[in-house]
Amino acid sequence: MSLEGDEFRKTAHETVDWICDYLEGIEGYPVVPGTAPGEIRSQLPDAPPEKGESMEQILEDFRQIIVPGMTHWQHPGFMAYFPANHSQPSLLAEMLTAALGAQCMSWQTSPAATELEEQAMIWLRELFHLPDSFTGVIESGASFATLSSLLTARESRSHDAGRAWGLQSGGKRFTTYCSEEAHSSIDRAVRMSGLGESCLRKIPTDAQCRLIPSELEKAICQDLEEGNIPLWISVTLGSTGTTATDPVSEIAKISTTYGLWMHVDAAYVGPCLMLPEYAWMLEGLDAADSLVINPHKWMPVNFDCSAYFVRDVAALIRTWEILPEYLKSCEHTPVNNYRDWGPALGRRFRALKLWFVLRYFGREGLSALLRKQISFAQNLAESIRREQDFELMLTPQFNLLCFRYRPVSLSADVDLDTLNQTLLDHLNRSGHVYLSHTRVKDSFAIRLVTGQTRLEERHVQSVWNLIRESARKLHRPSRDQRNGSSATEVRLPVL
Repeated sequence: MSLEGDEFRKTAHETVDWICDYLEGIEGYPVVPGTAPGEIRSQLPDAPPEKGESMEQILEDFRQIIVPGMTHWQHPGFMAYFPANHSQPSLLAEMLTAALGAQCMSWQTSPAATELEEQAMIWLRELFHLPDSFTGVIESGASFATLSSLLTARESRSHDAGRAWGLQSGGKRFTTYCSEEAHSSIDRAVRMSGLGESCLRKIPTDAQCRLIPSELEKAICQDLEEGNIPLWISVTLGSTGTTATDPVSEIAKISTTYGLWMHVDAAYVGPCLMLPEYAWMLEGLDAADSLVINPHKWMPVNFDCSAYFVRDVAALIRTWEILPEYLKSCEHTPVNNYRDWGPALGRRFRALKLWFVLRYFGREGLSALLRKQISFAQNLAESIRREQDFELMLTPQFNLLCFRYRPVSLSADVDLDTLNQTLLDHLNRSGHVYLSHTRVKDSFAIRLVTGQTRLEERHVQSVWNLIRESARKLHRPSRDQRNGSSATEVRLPVL
């Protein structure tokens, strides 16, 4: 059995045709499948086949078993979590990357991949108006970038002090800091670094979920009094839960005063740095030691592609470089071997899809896409403000709305959190939309993200109509309440 020549060409064409049909008809799928746990696995054989099967049968099973169990992240009704987009240029690049099958761990193993990554990161640095002192590398995600930042900070402090790596410095303990709204990757990074979560200080936030600088300085001073060594802080520039933006400039001054490595997590909303109207986001970034932005979130680049920028490349390489004999090469001029720039030895050719997207859309196209999706959120925010029975939990700055249903007729015995959780569950079961939630100052909030590549105004309006209709069917005044009593019926509608 061999899938070569004309047979491969035929199967490949059929596969591309299916991809085109899928993207053109994606709105016909339910955003979230109605499958039960174990339902997909129950359709799969218990053991691998003894003999090979035809691609025709394999693709048919993909269509009949796998696709019905998928959550469709590229559906315009996908408004949960955060954008995780793609585009046709990015898709084509992924196909070519798979065809090349290159292992891009060093310059020698794929010179073009290395040099394209170098240039693509320079383009991104310019596109985002970042300081020229930053040098970029593509990581698999912000989690690895955050871990790399923390370990580089620890190595730099140990190296500067003339000590070897360790969990402590001179018998003293390193401490780290972040907002209480920071991404969970911070918690994971301190675990994986060996420092442990007990070294992490989560700093309180204000009414807009931004880190309070005075509370940060207080925590640093307390650690110094206890004999600890403040090492590293992650500053959030657009949190995942609420897109809160910490006051970078104020935190930068504190970090400089106390000698902390300042890492900026702009993984989600970082692409807005290309827009002149968001130039305020650049304030304080010239003091950052590292920064991460994910093109695979709010840019039309397939996962995975995370842009990690550092000021001190030598410290980054010193942190990760290990050179066994089988990896030694004989280049006579300096080259970048990106295997020494992060935790992974093996590296995909991620720069190709980034290059395709940057060239196809250009600065104008990418800016227009961001502005369109931000306008969707701003327009919907105005609609929510006009409704007496809904409230915005935070002032939106980007493409995320945090809101809840709060009926004017609400009786004292109805719990708002439960009411909104019930509403969210019902909306997600409808198949028309997928939303997620967070907590804003301990209150349940529904999150709606207008960041999907194919999203249009009609989709947003349709979802808003569905939310209002569902909420009002869910919470209806009972006969007693209509007659002046406070009783309330909570019903689950069927759409």
